[in-house]
Amino acid sequence: MKNKILIVDDEKNIRLTLKTALSKAGYEVETAVNGEDGLSKLQEEEYPIVLLDMKMPGMDGIQFLKKITDDEIETKVIMITGYGSVETAVETLKLGAVDYLRKPFKPEEIIKIVEDVFDRYEVENSEKEVETFDEYIMLAKNAINKRNFSKAKEMLQKATSLDSEKPEPFNLLGIIYEMQHKQAEAMKMYRAALALEPGYKPANDNIERAGESMGSIDLDNVNFGDDEEEK
Repeated sequence: MKNKILIVDDEKNIRLTLKTALSKAGYEVETAVNGEDGLSKLQEEEYPIVLLDMKMPGMDGIQFLKKITDDEIETKVIMITGYGSVETAVETLKLGAVDYLRKPFKPEEIIKIVEDVFDRYEVENSEKEVETFDEYIMLAKNAINKRNFSKAKEMLQKATSLDSEKPEPFNLLGIIYEMQHKQAEAMKMYRAALALEPGYKPANDNIERAGESMGSIDLDNVNFGDDEEEK
């Protein structure tokens, strides 16, 4: 059950691309042609991860997320998006999305993002004591997804105590402040990340987007730091 993935997307080429890449990486992959089909399969069988398209005819990604939340279906959803949609990252994070995959994407990006989500939740559910910087960052991301900002800040503080020269904790703190509509504090954290590493792309992306959006977080643009060193 651990390596099973469900792909929910109405585009045949996207389903084929995702399934081919993940199957070659050793995952057991099932596909669904729309939200209704995906929900039916998820109700019949357990899938640790669902790759879910944001825009689909009939039941779209947001409606799918709401339905599995209401039905208390345990799975981790990675949103697939290629659109500058009205729905925000805040809404999808509230509903349980844990990450996103932006079109167009490369096979190695697909595999890395899935591995990252599996790793995050293995750390979270492990009885082993958390010891490393990367583990604290993973737990912080999980807490942000669940809107448990106090825990996220605690994990980021512990990560910083282990390595105060890395920009990741400050970038994530900026995202937390944006989600709390504290724009000035968010910009300050993004700048702190850039002060530590001027070329750090996630903070560069976020500071540009935050300045333009004035507090609105777009799922297609927010950068959790997963497409640089972690990707």
